[in-house]
Amino acid sequence: GWAGTYMTGLKLLADRVEGKLLSRAVTWHAASMGIASALSFVFAGIISNLWDWHAAFLVAAGGAAGAWLIATIFAPRQSPRPAQGSASAWALFDFRPVFANRSAMAYSVGYCIHTWEMGAMRGWAVAFLAYVALQDYGPGDAATPLLGPTVMATAMALFGVWASVSGNELSIRLGRQRLVRLAMALSMIFALAIGFLGAFSYPLAAVLLVLYGMVIWLDSSSLTAGAAGSAAPGRRGATLAVHSMLGYGGGFIGPIVVGWILDLAGGPSHLAWGLAFGHIALAMLGARIIFTWLRPKNLEGDNPASR
Repeated sequence: GWAGTYMTGLKLLADRVEGKLLSRAVTWHAASMGIASALSFVFAGIISNLWDWHAAFLVAAGGAAGAWLIATIFAPRQSPRPAQGSASAWALFDFRPVFANRSAMAYSVGYCIHTWEMGAMRGWAVAFLAYVALQDYGPGDAATPLLGPTVMATAMALFGVWASVSGNELSIRLGRQRLVRLAMALSMIFALAIGFLGAFSYPLAAVLLVLYGMVIWLDSSSLTAGAAGSAAPGRRGATLAVHSMLGYGGGFIGPIVVGWILDLAGGPSHLAWGLAFGHIALAMLGARIIFTWLRPKNLEGDNPASR
């Protein structure tokens, strides 16, 4: 449901915003979703404590109804755009022009590995920190409640939202391609560092996790804005469909591969965690090579000196 709502809202923006504003609109759209998803756990707990768990679900349903009303009342109406090319209904399922768009595909492939990395860290961050805390502090005394694994994982997500917004502004000033390549290089470094070094110290692991989260989210909005901005005007919906399919496909695979590597390595250990997170560096290296080979273009308003 979250994925469907996110991409529907993104399509709504892409159809109504152009140029430099599109990049910033996509960024704030992603940031609002990230903040809302992080805070939803807190509000659900508060509401369930005040009333009961049934009330938490009712409030969530009310929020969805409120979002529907906002979109219905305030989203500007548009006349249907004339269809491009064949008017056949089968043309709606012809994604060949999307795959032929090298610039859009460069950003979408990058987004696939980005969500691969994000899904792996979101899915395994708490387990990894719990493992390191157990090694450092022993059973029953694993870190303090203030800086425990769940708190640090939440901090990773919230700081990541800030990094996503800041990253898009940097991509406008420094160049979108340069920012994406920089984020990919930093991701490779942090993926190796958190697995092979973070496992030896809980404070180090906690700090690396938050910093790594900021690196992961640094190019998140830039990649999605790049795909949306590179799409042909009449094929933005199809382009975003491919973009989301690749993205959420990567997000599905990433956590599975981490667990698979941990199992092959004989269960959690310093070496196993290093190999499990180290595979992300290899995946990101492949994404960086493909991104450079496809030669994506800048968006309107981006610094042209970015190659």
